[in-house]
Amino acid sequence: MEHNHTCGHGHTHGKDEADYKDSGRKLALSISITGLTLIAELVGGLLTGSLALLSDAAHVFLDIFALALSYGAVRIASRSPSVRHSYGFSRMKVIAAFINGATLLLMAIEIFREAVVRFLHPQPVLAAPMLVVASIGLVANLLVAFVLGGHDHEDLNARSAFLHVIGDALSSVGVIIAGILMILTGLTWIDAFAGVLIGAILLSGSWRVLREAIHILNEGAPDGVDTDKVADAIKAIPEVVSVHDTHVWAIEPGYSIMSTHVVLPDRMIAETGKILSEIKEMLAHRFSIEHTTIQFECDDCGQCSGNHNEKLSLD
Repeated sequence: MEHNHTCGHGHTHGKDEADYKDSGRKLALSISITGLTLIAELVGGLLTGSLALLSDAAHVFLDIFALALSYGAVRIASRSPSVRHSYGFSRMKVIAAFINGATLLLMAIEIFREAVVRFLHPQPVLAAPMLVVASIGLVANLLVAFVLGGHDHEDLNARSAFLHVIGDALSSVGVIIAGILMILTGLTWIDAFAGVLIGAILLSGSWRVLREAIHILNEGAPDGVDTDKVADAIKAIPEVVSVHDTHVWAIEPGYSIMSTHVVLPDRMIAETGKILSEIKEMLAHRFSIEHTTIQFECDDCGQCSGNHNEKLSLD
């Protein structure tokens, strides 16, 4: 006798339509502000010949790309689960974060390449105009960071977009410092050096985002969750004989899923509802795992009779 209990949850991971609309509004406003910044820094970089400013403008362009990609991912993720996509579309936000991380990596490599060329073949830089444009960029970046500052820190997609913006703000600071130093010393190589620092900032941010996105896409266990410890915690429940085939993964950060087989004594099969509630409460409290699929068995897989094999699935 097999029973399946599934509780639908509308929008994926408990987010309602208001959450997605709020995220969408923040991202749309941020795109508008960043677009104006890009125009200012691109024109300023071409007029002054500053690599640091052009590098910052390139990062601003990536900010727009990242924000637009994040906005699209949020719109898709707001769709309800379907027959073909029973977990919904939250994984699209992880994919968007992966693409954002990859663009940060590619841009860092390009900035390093251009910096080497500038070190070998120095070019004149108009430091004062560069300083003015970079200051405008910094103000815009801080404004966008303020708009996005209330994002959910478990949302890798929002975090990747936020890192783009924060990295760009730090880049603007680097450009400003480089401009001041060039005005005081007249050393144009400082511009190329600032470009290297900006590239390093991008490289660091891309590594963190890519590492987490790849881990989730590869169905790795969520941060802070050890699969063996989860199985041991279930085995510690008095009624449980043994646990096997335990798997824990995440659709996105904060949306953890687990499946496992739990062996019970024959006399306890009739009390699976009580034991299931106990296991579910423990998993939610200790490991923040709320979406579980637990199969109860009276013996090892394939060894018990059909009447004593019960599977319960809770979403």
